[in-house]
Amino acid sequence: MSPDITLNNGVRMPALGLGVLDRPAREQTAGAVATALGLGYRLIDTAASYLNEKEVGEGLRRSGVARADVFVTTKLWLSQYGYDNALRGFDASLRRLGLQYVDLYLLHWPLPSDFEATVAAYRAAEKMLAEGRARAIGVSNFSADHLGALIERTSVVPAVNQVELHPLFNQGSLRDAHRRLGIITQAWSPLGNSVRRTIRTNDPLTNPIVIGIAKRHAKTPAQVVLRWHLQTGWAAVPKSFNSGRIAENFDIFDFALTADDVIAIDALDTGVRFGPDPEAMHAGALSISLDD
Repeated sequence: MSPDITLNNGVRMPALGLGVLDRPAREQTAGAVATALGLGYRLIDTAASYLNEKEVGEGLRRSGVARADVFVTTKLWLSQYGYDNALRGFDASLRRLGLQYVDLYLLHWPLPSDFEATVAAYRAAEKMLAEGRARAIGVSNFSADHLGALIERTSVVPAVNQVELHPLFNQGSLRDAHRRLGIITQAWSPLGNSVRRTIRTNDPLTNPIVIGIAKRHAKTPAQVVLRWHLQTGWAAVPKSFNSGRIAENFDIFDFALTADDVIAIDALDTGVRFGPDPEAMHAGALSISLDD
């Protein structure tokens, strides 16, 4: 079972979860969720823009695991920013999921071109938190400057900032800011999928250093990288729809990296972002049609 991390409002969140971003694999989502929960996962991470919240809800019900035992995260898309729009977006997510509440509700990206709308959307999330319809709220892909601007104008410090984070882009300065603010760092693309989509070279999972560490521990490179995430103190939501890889990614709690292992993986950082740049986000940057 994944260890828990305590958020800044006392809510406990599993450190390792299943991510389900893959729109072409939408029809596989329910099965992947049910498989993961059967293997012991207790965190499922989705978003309105993934277009599979209905399937996530179906997988939850199919698994037979009690709702109270599963930590469900979803996210508000940019086109639903603004106070009233965000309230409607939240309600639509709950309807699609078939749930009465979510455990964590995130703003999916900052909107630098209309930060007023970003702040208004977060204030709507604060309302959902106060009403108990979200157990915790936070953000995704926010820089330290974005966080500072948001915190100055709102009442609740985000519990989580979910960001691109893997051995080639380990976001050390942002993680330092999170620690100062009491925000949990959660990694998307923890295995470097953003690298493979962008350049298809310098893959963290084929890096000789990672492979060498994996051989010493009789583990796979993916297991070593995920162990690095959790052992270094942050959370991760690796994506997979393959039952074998879902099981592999969860089999990381029977070994520990050495201090030298961690230093070696830390040293792989390039400082280069491979996913979208939060500063370049605007309402039409990634056009997605959401259904209710």
